[in-house]
This record gives sequence, C-alpha cells and structure tokens, in this order.
Amino acid sequence: MAATDPNRVILTGENPFIRLSHKDGDANSTDASFWRLYFSPMGPGHVLYLKSELTEDRWEIYSDNIALARWLQDTVQGMLNAELKDKSIPVQEAEFAKPEGNPHHFWTERVLSADGEIALTWYETGDPLLIHTQPNEVPGRQYGLSTILMPALGARLTLNGMEASGRPWPRERDGRPFSTCALAFSESWTEPR
Repeated sequence: MAATDPNRVILTGENPFIRLSHKDGDANSTDASFWRLYFSPMGPGHVLYLKSELTEDRWEIYSDNIALARWLQDTVQGMLNAELKDKSIPVQEAEFAKPEGNPHHFWTERVLSADGEIALTWYETGDPLLIHTQPNEVPGRQYGLSTILMPALGARLTLNGMEASGRPWPRERDGRPFSTCALAFSESWTEPR
C-alpha cells in the first residue's frame, strides 16, 4: 500500500461509542455514538446519537451542528446503523463540554440540552488498536476507515444522574482484546475518488 491513501477523506475527528446490554449477546440496552469532528463537508461539530431505556428506547439526536448530524445520517452513521437513516428523528440543539480525563484511566464527555445533562464515561481501557480499511474492503461498508480504538471494559452513561443499565462485554478483534465499548481517536473515513 502506498504511504498516501488514494481515497478522498470525508471526515476526521473522534467517534467513541458505548454499547451496553444486560447479558452478553443480548440486544443493546444502550447504544450511544458520540462524534467530535474537526473536518467534514458540513464543517466541524459534535453529535450524539443515543438510544437507551433512559430515552424510552427511542433514538435521540443531540448536536451543535444540525447539518452535520443529518449528513452523518446520510453517510457513515447511517451505514453503521440503518435505524439512524430516519430523518424524522428530531435533532436537539446541545452544548458539548471539553472532555475530561486521560484515556489511559478514564474519559468523560458531557452533553447539555433541554433534556438535561448526559455524561458518557469510558474506563478500564486496554491497549490501542490501529485499524485501517479501504472503501468496500469490509462487506456492506462503502467507506474506508483509519482509527485508533481503545477498548473500554468499563463504561457508563447517565442522563440527569440516572445511570443506564447494562454493561460492556469483552470481545476480540483480529486476535486482540476488545470490547462492546471503545474510545475512537484520530478517526478518518474515506470514499473512493
């Protein structure tokens, strides 16, 4: 592979996620995808896609850049989770605080909206994995990806102090320890030129 990726970069930033369930293998009781983007066709911004018993098992979208939230639904986030292609889900205006912590120990993101405060925390993080795929290399994924993933064996999500039930579960990725929850830094998605 050439040192320079031949594809067009469509976004770069961070995309940590939390996927909790009551039993290993059960459907997620909480599914959260947090985006902090520095570069995209819609400019920089933040988006949180959240579905949990804390949201009455409905998707909620929080953002400080509504155009970015909708663009992600049309592209990468909609590809990752088809439920989020639904543009009838309202986008709530939100403020996103500076992250707290050190990813080797814990990392917390806070979101403030009319619903109140949402806090996402990752802890018990493992060794980082560098993932790099080309567009269409993974079946069903028309985009390429380059990212640093730090698996988190501990994670929690709260809404106004109420903690989501469920827990993360250990996984393996290409023979390396992984989890259903992870920090994702230096994340860039690409498409063919």
